[in-house]
Amino acid sequence: MQKRILVVDDDTMNLVRTKMILGKEYDVLMVDSGIQALDRLKCEHVDLVLLDIEMPKLNGIETFERMKEFAADIPVIFLTASGQEDDVVSAIRLGAVNYLKKPFEPQELLKRVAQEFAKQ
Repeated sequence: MQKRILVVDDDTMNLVRTKMILGKEYDVLMVDSGIQALDRLKCEHVDLVLLDIEMPKLNGIETFERMKEFAADIPVIFLTASGQEDDVVSAIRLGAVNYLKKPFEPQELLKRVAQEFAKQ
């Protein structure tokens, strides 16, 4: 059975690009907000979350904090266009397994996702 990845990003182009990269090997679900991500995680099985940090209303850090209340066992890799080192440090302190700076190389995304699944 294919591993299922939830991609959370408010930029449609980033969602489409990420699905194109991962869709051959994984079942990829896409949502464009932290609120939608939390809803989806409550009703569907997900093996990994790729989570954008900078999003309106509920940012990636806030989404991750709420996610931990009911889905703490799901690994999260943050995707960030932010040059803010504080964002990455906060994400790692909260328990993110990795992060990737946007724009990223397709091979780098595939490698990090595969590394995470190899741990499971």
